[in-house]
Amino acid sequence: MRNLIIFFTIVIISGNILYAQSETEKLGEPITLKEKTDIAEILKDPESYLDKTVLVEGEVLDVCSMAGCWIELSAGENGEKIKVKVEDGEIVFPQEAKGGVALVQGKVYKVELTEEEAKDYFEHKAEEKGEEFDPSSVTGPVTFYQIKGIGAEIKSKN
Repeated sequence: MRNLIIFFTIVIISGNILYAQSETEKLGEPITLKEKTDIAEILKDPESYLDKTVLVEGEVLDVCSMAGCWIELSAGENGEKIKVKVEDGEIVFPQEAKGGVALVQGKVYKVELTEEEAKDYFEHKAEEKGEEFDPSSVTGPVTFYQIKGIGAEIKSKN
């Protein structure tokens, strides 16, 4: 009887481990970094992180609805966010990731747009979301920072 109880305990624990593992979707290359970098720290001084590979974690606020080629991660309570962009088709972020938590490894880079490029960029973003865009809202060149995603783990919102 004791052996039977031990057997069922092992089966239940194994099942729970497998179930917990299935809640995390692994995308792209395996994550190799161990130490996380706070997104807010990157955004506080992005120039010091340029071309550095980082591991970040945050709530998935948005996902590219057209090709799954980017996700937007929350940096925390201050409303800051950073976009993780990948080459189309290299990684496809699922729409179901929205509201979940993502662990992402990638390289920080800078995007510098002229005023005209910025208008095109923000018009495209509005189009993706089905929103209106006012070109007069862009009044000059724009610079922002993103992470070129290499690998990710998306934890479901359970």
